[in-house]
Amino acid sequence: MVNSTVVATLTIYVNSAIGNDANAGTRLNPYKTITRALKVTTTPKMIQLAPGTYSTASGEVFPLIIPVGVLVVGHEATKGQDIVISGSGKYKSESFGVQNTTLVLLNDAHLMGITLTNPTEKGTGVWIESTSPTLANNTFLKCGREAVFVSGTAKPLIQDNVFVQNGVGGLVMAGSSKGEVLGNVLQKNALGIAISDFATPIVANNTLVENRNAIALSRDARPILRNNLIENNLQAGLLVNGNAAPDLGSPPEPAGNIFHHNGQFDIQNTTSVHLISVGNQLNPAQIKGMIEFIGATEDTSKEVLVNTSFSDMVGHWAAAFAEVLYNRDLMSGFPDGTFRPEIPITRAQYADVIAKSFQLLSTNRTRKFTDVKPGFWAKPAIERAASMEFISAFPDGTFQPMQNLTRIQAIVSLVNGLKLSGGNPNILSVFRDRAQIPSSATNTVAVATQNLLVVSYPQIEQLEPLRDITRAEVAAFIYQALVVSGKEKPIASPYIVNSNVEIPSYADFVTHWAAPFIQALVSMGLTHGFAHETFEPDQPITRAQYAALVAVCFKATPKHPAPDFTDVPRDFWAYNAIKIAAQGGFVGGFRDGSFRPQQNVLRLQVIVSLVNGLALKAADNDTLLGYSDRNTIPNYARTAVATATQNKIVVNYPDPKQLQLNREATRGEATAMVYQALVAVRQTPSISSPYIFSHSSFEK
Repeated sequence: MVNSTVVATLTIYVNSAIGNDANAGTRLNPYKTITRALKVTTTPKMIQLAPGTYSTASGEVFPLIIPVGVLVVGHEATKGQDIVISGSGKYKSESFGVQNTTLVLLNDAHLMGITLTNPTEKGTGVWIESTSPTLANNTFLKCGREAVFVSGTAKPLIQDNVFVQNGVGGLVMAGSSKGEVLGNVLQKNALGIAISDFATPIVANNTLVENRNAIALSRDARPILRNNLIENNLQAGLLVNGNAAPDLGSPPEPAGNIFHHNGQFDIQNTTSVHLISVGNQLNPAQIKGMIEFIGATEDTSKEVLVNTSFSDMVGHWAAAFAEVLYNRDLMSGFPDGTFRPEIPITRAQYADVIAKSFQLLSTNRTRKFTDVKPGFWAKPAIERAASMEFISAFPDGTFQPMQNLTRIQAIVSLVNGLKLSGGNPNILSVFRDRAQIPSSATNTVAVATQNLLVVSYPQIEQLEPLRDITRAEVAAFIYQALVVSGKEKPIASPYIVNSNVEIPSYADFVTHWAAPFIQALVSMGLTHGFAHETFEPDQPITRAQYAALVAVCFKATPKHPAPDFTDVPRDFWAYNAIKIAAQGGFVGGFRDGSFRPQQNVLRLQVIVSLVNGLALKAADNDTLLGYSDRNTIPNYARTAVATATQNKIVVNYPDPKQLQLNREATRGEATAMVYQALVAVRQTPSISSPYIFSHSSFEK
């Protein structure tokens, strides 16, 4: 997510359905058009859009030119669902003449949480020329030509947007533009990203799927491509023309791009430039042109062959894993030069690979199995693997060495042998067949998934726990275990099941302003809703609920002796949480020795609590100047509020300038500020929200 450092001094509300341009532009009396809101001369300002369609029919005059420092905000959590800007107007570009465009963004303009379409045949959604705006969490849909055009010396931040079904291209970057293109999804466009002229953007962590061509470079383009997933595009994943030369990694900095199942080519280099690829996953059969593959090490002279050592592993999804294990003498092939990736592996063969792969401390006990006789070829390996606790006997004392190993047995083996623990059961929601996981192994599978041990081909959502595991899958599982042990570096693969799955949202906060904060804490298992599948974000939060929230979110060192509150019995549901929060300095009791767990928490109390509990460095009170109600801050709390402001902990909705300290904090507000406190101590990534107060916006 983008964390905007711009906070508007004025919020203007616009509602195309019920607004009127003769109104005052307030929350209760909104304008009807963005066009009218842009005529308000006060800057910087935020224009808050209500659900609806903003078009010529509703009174808009296109193109809309978003001035310096102005935020146009819809709903970021849904990427602008039901908040649609649709239209086109003539705009005279400095370099390209007259264009049909919907929006023009000037320096430091922000477009966040909007759906935008320009249905004109040669229409452009957003025009950016020699400016540095931010586009975050938007949906660009069915624009006639391209969704976003960047040129001149522009340096935009384009992050977490969705580009779908745009006529010519999703994103076009030309001129000498730079900027960052991060975490976007580009799907079903004629061309996902086009980069031309002398453009040198950073293109990272994007997903490009089902486009005709994913990325096309021309002229002297020099983009940096990192950690992009480029799969199932109809023709090419990356097409390089002219004198273009993408940065596809270097030995100290592998690129980590994944090319998979693209129709004709993963990479087609039509130029005379000799491209270098380091740390990208692709199919050698899908490469055309001059491309050299270098190993991701500091020794740039050491080349890594793309072709596998086995005749039946060319282009196989597990070739990279198997090749490493073969080169380390951990797994072998067959005399005919094959690996036979799809055949099952026996328990004895698996024990042999384990014994070779891991040199962990053994237990003092020698494990004996009734059916592993002296002289059996794998007996030493079985005993070695058992002593490291990777394998164990069946209830009858047998090992059954010739029985095929199942996928669930491999998972349990690696978790036990590596002594891994933890695991969030919610992670298992990534598997559609999770009901097949034996109840005794559910937590083990969660631990394995969280540690990126599980590899599932061809569908990562299919665990197939009871199926015999293949040699290819064993190679991938063992390699991932070596990564967890620090013995190998990660290999990029789309079949490694990522534990960072989105936990289902509670129904009542999907469109709530605090949804990104709530969803983040829910997905980390740090908060939850109620049994009836609601979160109730607008309800007050009690002192007991707040103590439970901070106790689980912050692992604070105890600063005070364990308290004993007169009204918190040991069998009270939040007894331990209140004790932890009080010891950490986040909460305290009253003079009469009570805690009053059912009493609601004030917004001021939340702010002071977080500053005290985290022992943040005191800030200058000048940071309070941006608040319109700063006179309501009690003298004793001014430094704490200033400190929270400096650390971007304060979240104010609907007006970022209004503290409303004496109002009861809602569950949504408390969650948002606790999340921002985690950001302040660098425990979580930042989230973009126009309601995060930033004093820097008011500094002269």
